[in-house]
Amino acid sequence: MSGTIRAIRFEAPYQVRAVRVGAPPAPEPGHALVRTRSVGVCGTDVSAYRGTFPFFDFPRIPGHELGVEVLEVGAGVTSVVPGDTCSVEPYLNCGRCYACRRGRSNCCERLSVIGVMQDGGLCERFTLPAGKLHRAAGLTFDQLALVETLAIGCHAAARAAPVADDQALVIGLGPIGLAALEFVRLRTARVTVMDRLAARVDFCRDTYRPAGAVVAGDGADLRAGSDGRMFDVVIDATGSPQSMAAALTCAAHGGTVVFLGLTRQEIVFAQPEMHRRELTLLATRNALPGDFRQVIDAIAVGTIDTGPWITHRVAFAEVEQRFDALTRPETGVLKAVIDLAS
Repeated sequence: MSGTIRAIRFEAPYQVRAVRVGAPPAPEPGHALVRTRSVGVCGTDVSAYRGTFPFFDFPRIPGHELGVEVLEVGAGVTSVVPGDTCSVEPYLNCGRCYACRRGRSNCCERLSVIGVMQDGGLCERFTLPAGKLHRAAGLTFDQLALVETLAIGCHAAARAAPVADDQALVIGLGPIGLAALEFVRLRTARVTVMDRLAARVDFCRDTYRPAGAVVAGDGADLRAGSDGRMFDVVIDATGSPQSMAAALTCAAHGGTVVFLGLTRQEIVFAQPEMHRRELTLLATRNALPGDFRQVIDAIAVGTIDTGPWITHRVAFAEVEQRFDALTRPETGVLKAVIDLAS
């Protein structure tokens, strides 16, 4: 079996298999061979597992939230050396298209995302361009696996661009919504969050209210909670077309609404209401290299504490049997991490 490695593969919707695949070759020039140590499970993986994610094809090895160790580097690589511990920026951009030339590599016209559009890191070893590795000495592999999620939230907060006196609303308190919250609260202390799941609301009440966040449950009187004017910035991280349409009604006159969640369905809303208040509607996709550096630095200095996030841990050998439970909110999962060392 020396020529194969262990991997987890989604064969079809709701079908997870532990498989053996060919071992990766020595890294090409500009590339690195890495050992996967920790893998985060996120909403993209859940949607892919269910067959509802727009950019995912079967069969596929998932895994894009990664904490890795560099094993070997190809010719010309100087940014990392064997032994470095890194987070992975999983967005493989072409570097040539209009978006890339403008510094918008996160929405490259030919973007291929590791673990989504091509096989990912839920395997023992794989190769990737060395420029997509972000060194982070001192961070644990679990922390490294959370960097990508947090980078998406960092990028969304930058797109929303709240200022100190703004009132912000984050809807949907899964990991991506929480990631946005982490960075929105660094820009304004006037943050309200809401979710349909009581457990997520309770988590935010315990974790973030001491830091100044207002926590509202489903059906809360948002107008009363926003001094009657509604919100300058609304970020919807639900992926629900109904919630995303309703998010526009939560914005103040002159406000900004950011769609962080993703849905295959059409979003329908009354355009005159948007027009009357001159709302700004934005999408946000993935993250930029600078977002990864900002997240790593924030974790390193303790601005962001990832400790409360990880609610479930799964050994690599148990993924086939336990993955379905990780997709069900009633099990209490917020963020699961797969440990490839066990």
